[in-house]
Amino acid sequence: MNSSEIMGSLGVAILLLAFVLNMLKIIRTESLSYLLLNLIGAGIACFASWLIPYFPFVILEGVWAVVSLVSLVKHLGNS
Repeated sequence: MNSSEIMGSLGVAILLLAFVLNMLKIIRTESLSYLLLNLIGAGIACFASWLIPYFPFVILEGVWAVVSLVSLVKHLGNS
């Protein structure tokens, strides 16, 4: 496994962790931990997709990261 595959796998694992924890009702979509997991996971996966380069996933993960960042900023503004 090369570094971009490892990085992409880590990013996707973080995204899946957020999803599973939410589905099990351990964390809520509005929680700081969920937003951070999504931002970090999507950011890593976006960068890994850029390295390969596979631009459909750069766009997907990039938008996911931006939306997560906007939601995080809103969350911190309401705290």
